Amino acid sequence: MSKKENKNGVSLFGQSEYLMEGNDPLEEIFALNLGDFVSEHLISKDLAEKIGAKNKDKAFSLKKQLKELISIYSTQKTLCVLSFDKIGEQSSFTSIANTIKQMVEVEEAAVYLMKDCRFILTGSTSDIFDNFIDINFDDKDFVFNNEIAFIALRANSGLNGVIAVKKSGLIPKEYLKLLVSIANLFATSLILQDRIDDTNKILADENAGIFELQQLRAELTALIGDLCEYQQNFVEELAKAVDTKGQYKVSHSKNTANLAKQICTELGLNEKTKDLIYYAGLLQNIGKISLPERIFATNGKLSDEEFKKIQNHINTGVNMLMNINFLSEVVPYITYKTENYDGTGKPEGLKGQSIPLGSRIIAVADAFSAMTSDRPYRKAISSHDALDIMLKDSKWDPIVVDALRQIVK
Repeated sequence: MSKKENKNGVSLFGQSEYLMEGNDPLEEIFALNLGDFVSEHLISKDLAEKIGAKNKDKAFSLKKQLKELISIYSTQKTLCVLSFDKIGEQSSFTSIANTIKQMVEVEEAAVYLMKDCRFILTGSTSDIFDNFIDINFDDKDFVFNNEIAFIALRANSGLNGVIAVKKSGLIPKEYLKLLVSIANLFATSLILQDRIDDTNKILADENAGIFELQQLRAELTALIGDLCEYQQNFVEELAKAVDTKGQYKVSHSKNTANLAKQICTELGLNEKTKDLIYYAGLLQNIGKISLPERIFATNGKLSDEEFKKIQNHINTGVNMLMNINFLSEVVPYITYKTENYDGTGKPEGLKGQSIPLGSRIIAVADAFSAMTSDRPYRKAISSHDALDIMLKDSKWDPIVVDALRQIVK
C-alpha cells in the first residue's frame, strides 16, 4: 500500500504503519487522537518507551505553558484596572463599585453576583441596594428601574451578575457604553479566574492527562482572547467617556490619536511605533475620568484642591495603563507628554531629544487639536492661527510641528 493510499484510507488503523514510519510517530498518533485506540499488538517495546517518554515531555511542556498563562492573567492583573484589591471578597467588590461610581459620576454603585440562581449583593458604595434582586434582561445589555440602571455581567454566553448604578436624571450614552464594557471585562475576568483555580488544581496532580491539559489550555486561551478584546473595548469607551466629561464637542482623544498617526507617517515611522503612538494619543487624558465634571464646566477660578486633581490626572491615567498588559508600552509616551522641548516642562524637566519622540508627537497633536476645537469657555481658533502659535513657541519640537504643517497646510 502506497503512502498516498494510506493518507486517503478510510480506516485510521489502516494508516498505523504509515504513521509509525515518520520521524515522530507519537505526535502523529496523538494528533489524530489515536493514543487510546491503537491496538496493543501494534506497539513494540521500543515504541511504548518512546510514547511514555514523549508523553511525560508533552505533559511537562503543557504544564509549563499553563503556568505562564495563569501568572500573566491572574485576578489581580486582570481586574486591577478596576481597582481590584484582593484583601477580601467583600472589600474587593466594594472597591470596584467605588471605582465605577467615580468613573461615570453616579450617586451610588453596586455589584451583584449570581449565586444559587439569584443575584446576591457582593459589594456596594452604600446601603441603599437590596441584598437580593430579580432582574430580567431579555438579552439586553442594560435595563432601568426608576433611578437605577442595571448592567448585565455576561461571559461564556451566561449571565454571571449585575452592576447597578443610581443616578438622578439621564446617564449619558457614552457612560452607558463604558459601563457595558466594564461589565464585559469584569465578567470575563471572573470566569477566567475560575478556570485558573481549576488549572492550579490540575497542575498539582502528577497524573494529569495530556487531553485534560490541552482542554484547559484551549479554554484559557479562548478566555484570554476575549479578555484582550474587552480590555481594548474598555479603553476605547473610556477615551470617549473622558471626552464627554471634558465637554469636548468632538472626539478630542480620537482626533488627537488620528493626527498623531498622520504625523508619524509624515516622519516615516514604522507601523508598530505608529500604533503605539496612536494608542497613546487615544489614552493621553485617561486620568481625567477620575475628575468631577464641574471642573471642566467652570469658567471661573479652580480651588486649590481642584487644581491639584487636574495636575495629578496624568499619574492616575498612567497607573491605570500600567495594569493593562497590552498597553503598558504606551506609558512612557503619556508620562512625558507634558515635557517641553525647551526643558521647561514636567515631570522631569527633560529637554530636546531626551523626551521620547512619541511624547513630543502627542504633545503637538494634543495642543493643535485642543486649540482648533470649541470648549465651554472659548471658541476654536483656525488651523492657521494654531500653527502660527506653535511655530513661535519653543516648547514644541520644531521638526514635529513642521510635519504637522505639511499635513494641515
